Amino acid sequence: MSDRIVECVPNFSEGRNEATLRALVEAVRAVSGAALLDHTMDTDHHRAVLTFAGAPDAVAEAAFQAVKTAASRIDLRKHQGGHPRVGATDVVPFVPLHGATMRDCIELANAVGRRIGGELNIPVFLYEQAAIRPDHARLETIRLGGPAGLAHRMETNPEWMPDFGPPRMHPTAGATVVGARLILVAFNVNLGTDNLDIARAIAKAVRQSNGGLAHVKAMGIALASRKQVQVAMNLVNIDETPVHVAFEAVRREAERRGVLVAGSELIGLAPRQAVEQARTAGIRIDSFDPSKILEARLEQAGFGDL
Repeated sequence: MSDRIVECVPNFSEGRNEATLRALVEAVRAVSGAALLDHTMDTDHHRAVLTFAGAPDAVAEAAFQAVKTAASRIDLRKHQGGHPRVGATDVVPFVPLHGATMRDCIELANAVGRRIGGELNIPVFLYEQAAIRPDHARLETIRLGGPAGLAHRMETNPEWMPDFGPPRMHPTAGATVVGARLILVAFNVNLGTDNLDIARAIAKAVRQSNGGLAHVKAMGIALASRKQVQVAMNLVNIDETPVHVAFEAVRREAERRGVLVAGSELIGLAPRQAVEQARTAGIRIDSFDPSKILEARLEQAGFGDL
Protein backbone atom coordinates (compact mmCIF):
# COMPACT_ATOMS: atom_id res chain seq x y z
CA MET A 1 0.00 0.00 0.00
CA SER A 2 1.21 3.49 -0.80
CA ASP A 3 2.29 5.62 2.12
CA ARG A 4 0.05 8.37 0.71
CA ILE A 5 -3.64 7.89 -0.05
CA VAL A 6 -5.63 10.49 -1.97
CA GLU A 7 -9.35 10.55 -2.73
CA CYS A 8 -10.97 11.98 -5.85
CA VAL A 9 -14.71 12.73 -6.19
CA PRO A 10 -15.45 13.90 -9.74
CA ASN A 11 -18.97 15.04 -10.65
CA PHE A 12 -20.32 14.45 -14.17
CA SER A 13 -23.27 16.03 -15.96
CA GLU A 14 -25.07 12.74 -16.58
CA GLY A 15 -27.66 11.19 -14.33
CA ARG A 16 -29.87 9.25 -16.71
CA ASN A 17 -27.75 7.23 -19.11
CA GLU A 18 -26.57 4.10 -17.32
CA ALA A 19 -24.26 3.12 -20.17
CA THR A 20 -22.32 6.35 -19.69
CA LEU A 21 -22.07 5.73 -15.96
CA ARG A 22 -20.73 2.23 -16.64
CA ALA A 23 -18.15 3.67 -19.03
CA LEU A 24 -16.99 6.16 -16.40
CA VAL A 25 -16.76 3.41 -13.80
CA GLU A 26 -14.74 1.18 -16.13
CA ALA A 27 -12.37 4.05 -16.98
CA VAL A 28 -11.47 4.30 -13.29
CA ARG A 29 -11.33 0.56 -12.67
CA ALA A 30 -8.92 0.11 -15.58
CA VAL A 31 -6.23 2.10 -13.77
CA SER A 32 -4.06 -0.05 -11.51
CA GLY A 33 -3.74 1.36 -8.01
CA ALA A 34 -6.99 3.34 -8.09
CA ALA A 35 -9.83 1.71 -6.14
CA LEU A 36 -13.40 2.69 -6.98
CA LEU A 37 -15.18 3.19 -3.66
CA ASP A 38 -18.62 4.40 -4.74
CA HIS A 39 -20.73 5.70 -7.60
CA THR A 40 -24.12 7.39 -7.64
CA MET A 41 -26.46 8.71 -10.32
CA ASP A 42 -29.42 11.05 -9.81
CA THR A 43 -32.13 11.62 -12.42
CA ASP A 44 -33.43 14.93 -11.07
CA HIS A 45 -30.00 16.45 -10.50
CA HIS A 46 -28.94 14.83 -13.83
CA ARG A 47 -25.58 14.15 -12.25
CA ALA A 48 -23.25 11.25 -11.50
CA VAL A 49 -20.58 11.18 -8.82
CA LEU A 50 -17.69 8.73 -8.58
CA THR A 51 -15.47 8.28 -5.54
CA PHE A 52 -12.12 6.57 -5.83
CA ALA A 53 -8.87 6.51 -3.88
CA GLY A 54 -5.31 5.28 -4.04
CA ALA A 55 -1.74 6.41 -4.56
CA PRO A 56 -1.54 9.97 -5.94
CA ASP A 57 -0.25 9.04 -9.41
CA ALA A 58 -2.88 6.34 -9.87
CA VAL A 59 -5.70 8.60 -8.74
CA ALA A 60 -4.49 11.35 -11.08
CA GLU A 61 -4.47 8.93 -14.04
CA ALA A 62 -7.93 7.58 -13.16
CA ALA A 63 -9.28 11.12 -12.91
CA PHE A 64 -7.91 12.04 -16.33
CA GLN A 65 -9.29 8.88 -17.95
CA ALA A 66 -12.73 9.54 -16.47
CA VAL A 67 -12.70 13.12 -17.78
CA LYS A 68 -11.63 11.85 -21.20
CA THR A 69 -14.46 9.33 -21.21
CA ALA A 70 -17.01 11.95 -20.18
CA ALA A 71 -15.85 14.28 -22.95
CA SER A 72 -16.43 11.55 -25.53
CA ARG A 73 -19.91 10.65 -24.30
CA ILE A 74 -21.59 13.73 -22.78
CA ASP A 75 -22.85 16.65 -24.88
CA LEU A 76 -23.46 19.60 -22.58
CA ARG A 77 -25.62 21.29 -25.24
CA LYS A 78 -28.28 18.63 -24.68
CA HIS A 79 -28.07 18.65 -20.89
CA GLN A 80 -30.97 19.80 -18.73
CA GLY A 81 -30.92 19.08 -15.01
CA GLY A 82 -31.47 20.61 -11.62
CA HIS A 83 -27.82 20.86 -10.58
CA PRO A 84 -25.61 23.79 -11.64
CA ARG A 85 -22.75 22.81 -13.94
CA VAL A 86 -20.28 24.19 -16.49
CA GLY A 87 -18.93 21.01 -18.02
CA ALA A 88 -19.46 17.40 -19.01
CA THR A 89 -17.05 16.75 -16.17
CA ASP A 90 -18.14 19.59 -13.93
CA VAL A 91 -15.73 19.38 -11.02
CA VAL A 92 -12.74 17.22 -10.06
CA PRO A 93 -11.68 17.63 -6.41
CA PHE A 94 -8.67 15.89 -4.89
CA VAL A 95 -8.84 15.21 -1.14
CA PRO A 96 -5.91 14.27 1.12
CA LEU A 97 -6.45 11.14 3.18
CA HIS A 98 -3.85 8.91 4.82
CA GLY A 99 -0.32 10.33 4.71
CA ALA A 100 -1.19 12.88 2.01
CA THR A 101 -1.14 16.64 2.39
CA MET A 102 -3.12 19.45 0.84
CA ARG A 103 0.06 20.39 -1.05
CA ASP A 104 0.06 16.92 -2.63
CA CYS A 105 -3.51 17.46 -3.81
CA ILE A 106 -2.78 20.95 -5.14
CA GLU A 107 0.05 19.46 -7.20
CA LEU A 108 -2.30 16.76 -8.51
CA ALA A 109 -4.92 19.36 -9.43
CA ASN A 110 -2.35 21.29 -11.43
CA ALA A 111 -0.98 18.19 -13.16
CA VAL A 112 -4.40 16.81 -14.10
CA GLY A 113 -5.73 20.25 -15.04
CA ARG A 114 -2.76 20.76 -17.37
CA ARG A 115 -3.43 17.41 -19.07
CA ILE A 116 -7.15 18.10 -19.48
CA GLY A 117 -6.43 21.46 -21.04
CA GLY A 118 -3.55 20.31 -23.24
CA GLU A 119 -4.73 16.86 -24.36
CA LEU A 120 -8.52 17.28 -24.40
CA ASN A 121 -8.72 20.99 -25.32
CA ILE A 122 -11.09 21.67 -22.43
CA PRO A 123 -10.56 24.91 -20.48
CA VAL A 124 -9.74 24.26 -16.83
CA PHE A 125 -10.27 26.52 -13.83
CA LEU A 126 -8.53 25.75 -10.54
CA TYR A 127 -10.65 26.16 -7.40
CA GLU A 128 -10.63 25.89 -3.61
CA GLN A 129 -7.13 25.31 -2.20
CA ALA A 130 -5.65 24.96 -5.71
CA ALA A 131 -6.99 28.31 -6.93
CA ILE A 132 -4.35 30.62 -8.35
CA ARG A 133 -6.74 33.60 -8.33
CA PRO A 134 -8.67 34.21 -5.11
CA ASP A 135 -11.84 35.22 -6.99
CA HIS A 136 -11.91 31.77 -8.61
CA ALA A 137 -11.65 29.83 -5.36
CA ARG A 138 -15.40 29.41 -4.85
CA LEU A 139 -17.03 26.87 -7.15
CA GLU A 140 -20.28 28.82 -7.22
CA THR A 141 -18.43 31.86 -8.59
CA ILE A 142 -17.09 29.87 -11.53
CA ARG A 143 -20.52 28.35 -12.17
CA LEU A 144 -22.32 31.71 -12.06
CA GLY A 145 -24.65 31.92 -15.05
CA GLY A 146 -23.93 28.33 -16.08
CA PRO A 147 -21.99 27.49 -19.25
CA ALA A 148 -23.28 30.59 -21.05
CA GLY A 149 -22.27 32.88 -18.21
CA LEU A 150 -18.78 31.41 -17.98
CA ALA A 151 -18.38 31.55 -21.76
CA HIS A 152 -19.33 35.24 -21.74
CA ARG A 153 -16.81 36.06 -19.02
CA MET A 154 -14.09 34.19 -20.88
CA GLU A 155 -14.84 36.16 -24.03
CA THR A 156 -15.08 39.60 -22.43
CA ASN A 157 -12.93 39.65 -19.30
CA PRO A 158 -9.16 38.94 -19.35
CA GLU A 159 -9.36 37.93 -15.68
CA TRP A 160 -11.49 34.97 -16.72
CA MET A 161 -8.96 33.23 -18.89
CA PRO A 162 -8.69 29.58 -17.81
CA ASP A 163 -5.70 28.32 -15.86
CA PHE A 164 -5.12 25.62 -18.49
CA GLY A 165 -6.44 24.89 -21.95
CA PRO A 166 -7.99 27.02 -24.68
CA PRO A 167 -9.53 30.46 -23.99
CA ARG A 168 -12.98 29.28 -25.05
CA MET A 169 -15.49 26.64 -23.99
CA HIS A 170 -15.20 23.19 -25.54
CA PRO A 171 -18.16 22.88 -27.96
CA THR A 172 -19.64 19.81 -26.24
CA ALA A 173 -17.69 19.31 -23.00
CA GLY A 174 -17.78 22.92 -21.76
CA ALA A 175 -15.19 23.62 -19.05
CA THR A 176 -13.91 21.63 -16.08
CA VAL A 177 -13.15 22.87 -12.57
CA VAL A 178 -10.28 21.07 -10.84
CA GLY A 179 -9.08 21.61 -7.30
CA ALA A 180 -8.07 20.42 -3.87
CA ARG A 181 -10.20 20.47 -0.75
CA LEU A 182 -10.88 18.77 2.55
CA ILE A 183 -13.53 16.07 3.01
CA LEU A 184 -17.07 17.37 2.71
CA VAL A 185 -20.44 15.78 3.41
CA ALA A 186 -23.16 16.03 0.77
CA PHE A 187 -26.40 16.13 2.77
CA ASN A 188 -29.86 16.82 1.36
CA VAL A 189 -33.15 17.58 3.10
CA ASN A 190 -36.34 16.89 1.15
CA LEU A 191 -39.44 18.98 1.77
CA GLY A 192 -43.12 18.09 1.69
CA THR A 193 -43.90 20.55 -1.08
CA ASP A 194 -43.19 21.07 -4.76
CA ASN A 195 -42.71 24.82 -4.34
CA LEU A 196 -39.16 25.50 -5.56
CA ASP A 197 -39.25 29.09 -4.30
CA ILE A 198 -39.54 27.76 -0.74
CA ALA A 199 -36.54 25.46 -1.14
CA ARG A 200 -34.49 28.30 -2.61
CA ALA A 201 -35.49 30.65 0.21
CA ILE A 202 -34.50 28.08 2.84
CA ALA A 203 -31.20 27.40 1.09
CA LYS A 204 -30.47 31.12 1.05
CA ALA A 205 -31.26 31.38 4.76
CA VAL A 206 -28.98 28.52 5.84
CA ARG A 207 -25.92 28.94 3.63
CA GLN A 208 -22.86 30.77 4.84
CA SER A 209 -22.63 33.15 1.88
CA ASN A 210 -25.93 34.76 2.91
CA GLY A 211 -25.18 34.91 6.62
CA GLY A 212 -26.42 31.45 7.59
CA LEU A 213 -24.47 28.52 8.97
CA ALA A 214 -20.69 28.51 8.84
CA HIS A 215 -19.14 26.14 6.28
CA VAL A 216 -22.47 25.34 4.62
CA LYS A 217 -23.24 25.66 0.92
CA ALA A 218 -26.88 25.16 -0.06
CA MET A 219 -29.26 25.43 -2.99
CA GLY A 220 -32.88 24.57 -3.74
CA ILE A 221 -33.55 21.88 -6.34
CA ALA A 222 -36.78 20.48 -7.80
CA LEU A 223 -37.23 16.71 -7.57
CA ALA A 224 -39.64 16.24 -10.43
CA SER A 225 -39.68 12.45 -10.12
CA ARG A 226 -40.81 12.73 -6.46
CA LYS A 227 -43.02 15.82 -6.77
CA GLN A 228 -40.94 17.42 -4.02
CA VAL A 229 -38.21 20.00 -3.63
CA GLN A 230 -34.92 19.67 -1.87
CA VAL A 231 -32.41 21.75 0.01
CA ALA A 232 -29.13 20.28 -1.22
CA MET A 233 -26.16 21.08 1.00
CA ASN A 234 -22.42 20.62 1.09
CA LEU A 235 -21.11 20.63 4.64
CA VAL A 236 -17.45 21.53 4.25
CA ASN A 237 -16.47 21.41 7.92
CA ILE A 238 -18.50 18.96 10.02
CA ASP A 239 -16.48 19.82 13.12
CA GLU A 240 -17.92 23.33 12.99
CA THR A 241 -21.32 22.54 11.46
CA PRO A 242 -22.30 18.87 11.76
CA VAL A 243 -25.17 17.15 9.98
CA HIS A 244 -27.72 17.54 12.78
CA VAL A 245 -27.13 21.30 13.03
CA ALA A 246 -27.72 21.72 9.29
CA PHE A 247 -30.82 19.53 9.46
CA GLU A 248 -32.33 21.50 12.32
CA ALA A 249 -31.69 24.80 10.57
CA VAL A 250 -33.54 23.60 7.48
CA ARG A 251 -36.36 22.16 9.59
CA ARG A 252 -36.84 25.45 11.44
CA GLU A 253 -36.86 27.47 8.23
CA ALA A 254 -39.34 25.06 6.67
CA GLU A 255 -41.59 25.23 9.74
CA ARG A 256 -41.61 29.02 9.50
CA ARG A 257 -43.01 28.62 6.00
CA GLY A 258 -45.59 26.02 6.95
CA VAL A 259 -43.73 23.14 5.33
CA LEU A 260 -42.73 19.77 6.81
CA VAL A 261 -39.47 17.94 6.25
CA ALA A 262 -40.14 14.80 4.20
CA GLY A 263 -36.76 13.14 4.68
CA SER A 264 -33.01 13.50 4.46
CA GLU A 265 -30.23 11.70 2.66
CA LEU A 266 -26.47 11.44 2.49
CA ILE A 267 -25.03 11.42 -1.04
CA GLY A 268 -21.96 9.38 -1.78
CA LEU A 269 -19.67 8.41 1.05
CA ALA A 270 -19.55 10.11 4.43
CA PRO A 271 -16.94 9.92 7.18
CA ARG A 272 -17.91 7.84 10.21
CA GLN A 273 -17.90 10.98 12.35
CA ALA A 274 -20.74 12.54 10.33
CA VAL A 275 -22.89 9.43 10.56
CA GLU A 276 -22.34 8.98 14.30
CA GLN A 277 -23.10 12.65 14.98
CA ALA A 278 -26.39 12.39 13.09
CA ARG A 279 -27.36 9.14 14.83
CA THR A 280 -26.57 10.57 18.27
CA ALA A 281 -28.74 13.60 17.53
CA GLY A 282 -31.64 11.39 16.45
CA ILE A 283 -31.56 12.40 12.79
CA ARG A 284 -33.09 9.72 10.59
CA ILE A 285 -31.27 9.41 7.27
CA ASP A 286 -33.42 7.74 4.62
CA SER A 287 -32.19 4.45 3.12
CA PHE A 288 -28.85 4.75 4.85
CA ASP A 289 -26.47 1.88 4.18
CA PRO A 290 -23.60 1.42 6.68
CA SER A 291 -21.38 0.48 3.75
CA LYS A 292 -21.58 4.14 2.71
CA ILE A 293 -19.18 5.05 5.52
CA LEU A 294 -15.92 6.23 3.94
CA GLU A 295 -13.63 4.42 6.36
CA ALA A 296 -15.48 1.13 5.77
CA ARG A 297 -15.11 1.41 2.00
CA LEU A 298 -11.42 2.22 2.32
CA GLU A 299 -10.89 -0.83 4.48
CA GLN A 300 -12.80 -3.02 2.02
CA ALA A 301 -10.60 -1.68 -0.77
CA GLY A 302 -7.52 -2.89 1.06
CA PHE A 303 -6.28 0.38 2.52
CA GLY A 304 -6.50 -0.88 6.09
CA ASP A 305 -8.07 0.91 9.02
CA LEU A 306 -7.42 4.57 8.20
